Amino acid sequence: MKIKCDYCGQMIDETLQTCPNCGAALSGANRMAHTQPQTIEELKQWYVDHNLPPEHVTRFFIGKNITEPKAFGIYKDENGDFVVYKNKANGERAVRYQGSDEGYAVNELYQRLRTEIAEQKKNNANRNQSGYRSSGKNASSKKSFGSTYYKILKGVLFTKFGITIFALVVFFLASVLDHSPARGYYRYNGKDYYYQKSQWYEYHAEDDDWYLNYDSGFLDDLITDDTADEYRIYDHEGSRFEDSTWYDVGSSSSSDDSWSSSDWDSGSSWDSSDSWDSGSSDWDSDW
Repeated sequence: MKIKCDYCGQMIDETLQTCPNCGAALSGANRMAHTQPQTIEELKQWYVDHNLPPEHVTRFFIGKNITEPKAFGIYKDENGDFVVYKNKANGERAVRYQGSDEGYAVNELYQRLRTEIAEQKKNNANRNQSGYRSSGKNASSKKSFGSTYYKILKGVLFTKFGITIFALVVFFLASVLDHSPARGYYRYNGKDYYYQKSQWYEYHAEDDDWYLNYDSGFLDDLITDDTADEYRIYDHEGSRFEDSTWYDVGSSSSSDDSWSSSDWDSGSSWDSSDSWDSGSSDWDSDW
């Protein structure tokens, strides 16, 4: 299988460690670090554990062959090859990798996703800085009474007592406003689901296995804390979700769990208060 060198653009053999044309190290050469995802399923979980926005927002589709413009993705085709692709703004597809090496394929999209996260964070930081400058100009025109009131309030909040009260208020509001269902099994339209940590997982009887379901967002509105008893079940026919690799991912795990989210870099975690603008991505280049 031939891949493109990131530096000189020449097509070279995927098994090489460096490019024979320019001498640059290949991006996939050091992909086998045990702390990063090496399968499509692991990459899906990495995406979830790093609090990234929905795939239709980031335009990164893991395990899916999306044909519409402006999309990054990885999937396994009918021949058993792993395909990493980018659909440009004009709909043209650029295939980054196609071959039998799942680890290599996953690393290609993983590295591109991390690059995109860094770019989005930088864009957010620039916007926040611009907003800060703008608010600073407005703040200079505030009345002295307002400034004094702010200083008093700030002094109260930053005492231990103030911080404790503030934390209790936030916790109380979160518990009152949160109507998500409790963790456990649910059945809807003859399909079994498992809910945990704001994510829905679907049981596939043909594989006797559980999969993260990216298209089950409708269940968030359908099955709420108020209606959960209508759909809640306490068991189901088939393998237990508690025995799957998805169960309690991100919490305590064994030391030999080489792809546990606790081992992965926290620098790629996404702050939900920031906005992801996929329109700022470079959709005209091959990668």
